[in-house]
Amino acid sequence: MFKDKVLLITGGTGSFGNAVLRRFLSSDIREIRIFSRDEKKQDDMRHELQNPKVKFYIGDVRDRQSVDSAMDGVDYIFHAAALKQVPSCEFFPLQAVQTNVLGTNNVLESAVTHKVKNMVVLSTDKAAYPINAMGISKAMMEKVATAKGRHLGKSSATTICCTRYGNVMASRGSVIPLWVEQIKANKPITITDPNMTRFMMTLDDAVDLVIYAWQHGENGDLFVQKAPAATLVTLATALKELYNSDTEVKVIGTRHGEKLYETLVTREEMAKSIDMDNYYRIPCDTRDLNYDKYFVEGSEDVARIEDYHSHNTRRLDVAGMKELLLKLSFIREDLAVK
Repeated sequence: MFKDKVLLITGGTGSFGNAVLRRFLSSDIREIRIFSRDEKKQDDMRHELQNPKVKFYIGDVRDRQSVDSAMDGVDYIFHAAALKQVPSCEFFPLQAVQTNVLGTNNVLESAVTHKVKNMVVLSTDKAAYPINAMGISKAMMEKVATAKGRHLGKSSATTICCTRYGNVMASRGSVIPLWVEQIKANKPITITDPNMTRFMMTLDDAVDLVIYAWQHGENGDLFVQKAPAATLVTLATALKELYNSDTEVKVIGTRHGEKLYETLVTREEMAKSIDMDNYYRIPCDTRDLNYDKYFVEGSEDVARIEDYHSHNTRRLDVAGMKELLLKLSFIREDLAVK
């Protein structure tokens, strides 16, 4: 599918970018461009890979000129650059806006100008009914991308769609590596709320979702992967059992901007979603500002439909959580599991 093509990954030194590289470097793709502002991570990646297919571009999505410099000859874009940490965005919300909203718009505009064939924008479950600055900025990012796709229409040379996924296990800043570190140091596992639920996805799931959106998306589409969820206490118990640890579980209380559960698809979106087996496709609303003629014919379905969230999806027990955890390479290495 990517034979002789050029793929640009913004924020490419992060967990997602590394997962894409693992997936594609052995393929017949011609070139993968890593665009990010972190020269240390780029240098580490460059020395580790030593692969002529991978090209590195230092820049910031906030700076349109640096985005343009990486865009010539690009066929496809996976846009992963973002500020993702809930507490830091909560204290510096304008920084979240600058990167997640305005930065995304720079990439969108540059992609259209350079006639990129396909751009997939990566979002998060925190964008659905957002209560924190990170989620709000990601929700606006989705709106900006959807609006651009809707404006371009089906006949455009560039297709823009979004993906939204839940907690990506063991990604940068996530709780699993922290708890493993605490277990190894024989320190208490710090849990914010034992009954808090989160969707559980591997990095491979995240890559699968983006590729699926790339293959099937039309302008303005949003794609969501159906995923299991678990309570934090189930996750902690599974890790303790895998590492044969009797360390204490310490409840420390909810952090700034955290929800009890996360929503992947709102009920408003569920009303127009298309079930595609393992995924939901939510097409964009193609109505324009002349909407009075539609207003008298509202949808009664919305009132009868429930959100798709981490409290009502398939719930993992400890055994199921352990099985999923063993898909993580660093845990297999720790436990010497082949």
